Amino acid sequence: MLSKRIQTLSSSMTIAITTLALELKAEGKDILSFSAGEPDFDTPVAVKDSAKRALDEGKTKYTAIPGTPELLKAVAGKLKRDNNLEYATNMIQTNNGAKHSLFNLFQALIDEGDEVIIPAPYWVTYPEVVKYSGGVSVIIETDDSCGFKITPKQLKDAITPKTKALVLTTPSNPTGAIYSKAELEALAEVLKGTDVLVISDEMYEKLVYGGTKFTATASISDDMFQRTITVNGLSKSAAMTGWRFGYLATPHTELVSVMNKLQSQSTSNINSITQAAAITGLDGTIDEVVEEMRVAFESRCDKALELINAVEGLSVVKPDGAFYLFINIKEVSNDSMAFAKGLLAEEGVAIVPGIAFGAEGYIRFSFATDIKTIREGIKRIERYIQAQK
Repeated sequence: MLSKRIQTLSSSMTIAITTLALELKAEGKDILSFSAGEPDFDTPVAVKDSAKRALDEGKTKYTAIPGTPELLKAVAGKLKRDNNLEYATNMIQTNNGAKHSLFNLFQALIDEGDEVIIPAPYWVTYPEVVKYSGGVSVIIETDDSCGFKITPKQLKDAITPKTKALVLTTPSNPTGAIYSKAELEALAEVLKGTDVLVISDEMYEKLVYGGTKFTATASISDDMFQRTITVNGLSKSAAMTGWRFGYLATPHTELVSVMNKLQSQSTSNINSITQAAAITGLDGTIDEVVEEMRVAFESRCDKALELINAVEGLSVVKPDGAFYLFINIKEVSNDSMAFAKGLLAEEGVAIVPGIAFGAEGYIRFSFATDIKTIREGIKRIERYIQAQK
């Protein structure tokens, strides 16, 4: 009964583990979850107030497929103000989260057999959506010895006549790695003269630490601007995960046009109230609140880093951004799934196995929670490791 295409698709392991942790907690079990990619902060008041006003003003009707004119102007304004990128409103589409942006994008771009280069560790959705679209993921492996970033040589070696696109995530989920301007320039040199597009997922751009500077991929050069599709949203920086707001921007208006056609036959416009709220999330109104959250995340990162590196058998490279530690567990286990299952069953701690991100021998630990919970969680991880000896 089911299509062959749908049967190739796997469920998101991060969502599955988070759901299991919530179910166990609902059963009364003592569960500490570090698996979700979700800020523990509430959505800023100004954003919620904008949503309330939209309701009161009756903004509950259909809108244009890519978003209201006001919202598209807000996205363009954000890209100009924060990233020095100039996009007309017909170069932008808003979506039900960045996951939806990526789905539209791959459906519009990928033909059967097209190759998409994906550095590992990668966000779990990338290879699944490529596969569903008929494409082939070409994985470039990295590890903590190189800061989880690909080199120009690795990129050059991976490009073939079938290569359609390269996916870059900066800051990275799950590692927190950020490509510097110089590193992006070096990758850009490899891409010159090719037809390879760059899909730059910049969802965590506001959450950077240690004085690290974020550089938008499309800002590197005119050549990179022309080949880059920027994907972003407000889920992480503005604590708006449940609102489902993402967007993409590209100078290729034909691409946006066909994605609008696709979206017109699937979800139509995104939630009209979310659109009104997103304008406030984009226009600089909540910048101070976002900075307060960033500072809190950095403090938690530093403490979690210190505690994890004090556990015998574990090590972790300090992330430049996002809100995860990608912890090396190779000294204690070569099976991250078994480690994750055992940790949840015996100590009530939910983390995501590295194998979900294409990197065996690691686990992803989210520090998007309070320090007390972080301390207790790491204490339980240490106890679990000791019990395995």
